[in-house]
Amino acid sequence: MIIEQLYTKCLSQGAYYIESNGEAAVIDPLRDVDAYIKLAAEHNARIVYVFETHFHADFVSGHIDLAAKTGATIVYGPTASPSFPAMVAKDNEVFTVGHLTITVLHTPGHTPESCCYLLKDNNGKQIAVFTGDTLFIGDVGRPDLAQASTGLSKEQLAGMLYDSIQNKLLPLPGDVIIYPGHGAGSACGKQMSANTTDTLEHQRRTNYALRDGISKEEFVKEVLSGLPSPAKYFSNDVMLNKGGYESFDEIVKRAMVAKDAEAFHSQLQNKNILVLDSRCPEEFCKGFVPGSVNIGLDGQFAPWAGTLFPDLRQPILIVADPGRELETITRLARVGHDNIIGYLAKGFDTWYFSGHPVEWVHCIHSKSLHTELENDCKVIDVRETSSFNTLHIKDAISMPLAELPDRIKELNPDEKYYVYCTSGYRSVIAISLLKTKGFNRLVNVIGGMNAINQNTGIQLEAVRQTK
Repeated sequence: MIIEQLYTKCLSQGAYYIESNGEAAVIDPLRDVDAYIKLAAEHNARIVYVFETHFHADFVSGHIDLAAKTGATIVYGPTASPSFPAMVAKDNEVFTVGHLTITVLHTPGHTPESCCYLLKDNNGKQIAVFTGDTLFIGDVGRPDLAQASTGLSKEQLAGMLYDSIQNKLLPLPGDVIIYPGHGAGSACGKQMSANTTDTLEHQRRTNYALRDGISKEEFVKEVLSGLPSPAKYFSNDVMLNKGGYESFDEIVKRAMVAKDAEAFHSQLQNKNILVLDSRCPEEFCKGFVPGSVNIGLDGQFAPWAGTLFPDLRQPILIVADPGRELETITRLARVGHDNIIGYLAKGFDTWYFSGHPVEWVHCIHSKSLHTELENDCKVIDVRETSSFNTLHIKDAISMPLAELPDRIKELNPDEKYYVYCTSGYRSVIAISLLKTKGFNRLVNVIGGMNAINQNTGIQLEAVRQTK
């Protein structure tokens, strides 16, 4: 028996490969499916099932491509209604993979069709449960993401989630291993652990939503409190996962087109095209193609690309470090950005040495910011509201990055703003985005709050909580 977790940090997402006696199953695969096919080939196994825990909102699954390439059967839980060939299983239906069995546990709540998959060995021992977005390590799935498409309120879905956990998961043996769909950093929960596996018994003791004696009313209230607004691209990804999508191979073929500086410049005349620069923030600040937006590939690149640019039909040109173009394209496709029309050949240097105009970002260290603050400068904090409330620069404007596109009108393009986040990653994204909207008096605070905290001369404050 082989159980392998393929965890993708950029999406905080866990896919799973299960194998026994020459047969294999994959649970919640990513869109780029070669890793699963390679695993099966290395073990002389055949992928027979692709199990989907639900219609995902935060990424485009690879179920359709994987089934097409391997002949595997796609399996969903009860009430699912996909628009492509798939098996909609019954609650407690059992599937055989080699000497193993996988039982469908219908666990509605995160979505109506959500299910978990219980793995048993050849002796019938319950080994593991693959919980998708129903149960995380330290948290449970958000019940508010499916309400718009189902007609159910978030309170109703949360109540369904409570019943699913109490009736389907908690009765399982304590030594059953939980393999969740996401970990810390995912927007599908609010306080997930950095751990990506755990035993059910340990979760019973440590997960607030599983504590002994919690009532349905308490559960609903606690699970729904403090949830941020869902990203706008989530509904579009659900539609792709449910209705089908273009082959990933075709997307790569169309996107992997190198353009010289002149061809790149010519296409920039189309104002609808998004120029996305995936280099690290530090390099971007030194020089970039005017009008481009920086989202560093080594951070949460794909979720931010989807969050800030939810129109998945928008054409995209890429500026990337040479050799990382395919990685950039792959990560964009994972969240449904399929309309990538090419990249700048050999990266930013091609543009720089062509003589075309170059812009850069003014950056200062926190010690210099201390001096500027004495002159009553305006400061923007683009961290989440919870981080801002905990500690921020006195009189700073709270404008979380995810809200920035809708709140730009609150800012004055003639004002000078100093922008900071936690480390400098999101502040550069924010500045590059603001620059595309006519803001030119922007200053990035290097190192963000991490550096500011080390400069005790800057006055910090917290938001007082009212009872």
